[in-house]
Amino acid sequence: MYQEERWVAILDYLQQHGRISTDDICELLKVSRDTARRDLVKLEEDKKIVRTHGGAILPTLTKDVPVYAERLQAETGPKRAIGRLAASYIKDGDYVLMDSSTTVRWAAEFLQTKRNIVVTNSVDVATTLGDKSDVSVHLLGGILRGGQRSVYGARAVAMLADYQVDRLLIGTCGITVDGLSSPYEEEGFLCREMIRRADQVIVLADHSKFGKRLFHRFASLSDIDVIVTDQLPSPELQEALERHRVDIAVTEPQGG
Repeated sequence: MYQEERWVAILDYLQQHGRISTDDICELLKVSRDTARRDLVKLEEDKKIVRTHGGAILPTLTKDVPVYAERLQAETGPKRAIGRLAASYIKDGDYVLMDSSTTVRWAAEFLQTKRNIVVTNSVDVATTLGDKSDVSVHLLGGILRGGQRSVYGARAVAMLADYQVDRLLIGTCGITVDGLSSPYEEEGFLCREMIRRADQVIVLADHSKFGKRLFHRFASLSDIDVIVTDQLPSPELQEALERHRVDIAVTEPQGG
């Protein structure tokens, strides 16, 4: 077996079992302990694993997050479907908060209700809704993060304290049994305040977000009411969501 094939086999084993020992590698791949150790060293150098005493585990912290433009283009089919379903939760006359996630942007695209007032920190959401005659848009002030097309900072958080809304549509880069997380602390502070301001919290997250844990946790599962997604999460996460009485809404399968 070639070296690259061994690496794939080790990572596949870790995905299934969560942990692998040097002895496991020797038995599974029929290699010496020295070869097993060299493979683990290389995988750790490539940031694929975290070495432990006698073996390895997968990293628990996700650090590589695509920039906004890449996320906007990635898997638009599932994101569109999630956005369409999430938009159906908004009723005529609702006051709504929308964050700057790319999936929430699709919800703004599909919004068809009347007499809505929307507060957002997203330049793209504000632009999209600005073309709808029955929506009044309040764009938060603060520091513009151009690459993310969003506004953040102390001023944006302070402005949120003056609002109370019916519903919040919010995305997340990661969701685990511990809650929702973001790679940016200042973004997390803003999202946390948004959650405080809403009677109903609706999370939009495609299946790639399940099981990912990032730098800053901004909410627990008990803070949310609904998660709109394209696939059911793992049994462990599904059980945790049900335990916290979070409704799981799954989009219709995308046609091939």
